[in-house]
Amino acid sequence: MPYRLLLPKDYDANKKYPLVLFLHGSGERGNDNETQLVHGWRLFLQDSIREKYPAIVVFPQCAANSYWSNVNVVTTPANAQTGTAPKREFLFAKDGEPTKAMQLLIGLLGDLERRYKLDDGRYYVGGLSMGGMGTFELVRRKPKKFVAAFPICGGANPATAKKLRKVDWWVFHGAKDDVVPPSASQVMVDAIKSAGSKVRFTLYPEANHNSWDPAFAEPELISWLFSHKK
Repeated sequence: MPYRLLLPKDYDANKKYPLVLFLHGSGERGNDNETQLVHGWRLFLQDSIREKYPAIVVFPQCAANSYWSNVNVVTTPANAQTGTAPKREFLFAKDGEPTKAMQLLIGLLGDLERRYKLDDGRYYVGGLSMGGMGTFELVRRKPKKFVAAFPICGGANPATAKKLRKVDWWVFHGAKDDVVPPSASQVMVDAIKSAGSKVRFTLYPEANHNSWDPAFAEPELISWLFSHKK
C-alpha cells in the first residue's frame, strides 16, 4: 500500500511520538502515492501545528479497485416522470471480512509500529467521505488502538457502536450533502452516544459534500485531537 509519511520537525528516533492516520476519499484512490494528498495535508504541514504538536502523520492510499470500508452503494436512478433526482444509499456491513484496502491498512499500522517509536496511548485517525467511513471501520476493527477520531461526511452501521464507545469522536457533515446523506453521520452520532461515548457533532447548514473544508478550518480541531491520551 503506498503511503506518505510526515515526520516531526527535528525528529528524534529515540523519542515516542503520537500517530495520526488520515484516510482519503474515493476520488483520490490509485497507486501514484500523490493523489491522496489532495485534501488534508496542509492542515498537518503548518509550521505552528508541527511545532506545537509533534507527531508522525501518515497518508495511505487505497487502490482504485478497493474501498476502505465494507459497504455496498446502491444508486436509484433519476425518474423524469416524477422529477425524482438520483439517490445513493450506503448499506454498511456490521461485520464480515475487511476489504483488501482495510487489510493492507491494518498491516501498515503494524509495520509503522515496528519501524517507529509510537506513543501507544496517542493514536488518532480521521478521514473524509470514503475515508470517514474507513475511520469508523478501522476503529471498530482496532478499538483498543485509538483514543480519538474525526470522520468527515462518512458513515457506518449503527449496530457497531458498542465497539466504538471507548474512543472520543468529533463527527462532521454538510447538511446539503447530496453524495453521502447527513443521516449517515447522524445515526452514528446517536448510536455512539447511546453506547456511552463522548461525541461532538458539527453539521454545517450550507455545506454540501465538501464539508472537509469547514472542518479543516475549525480552530479547535487539532488541539481537541491531541488533547486525548490513554
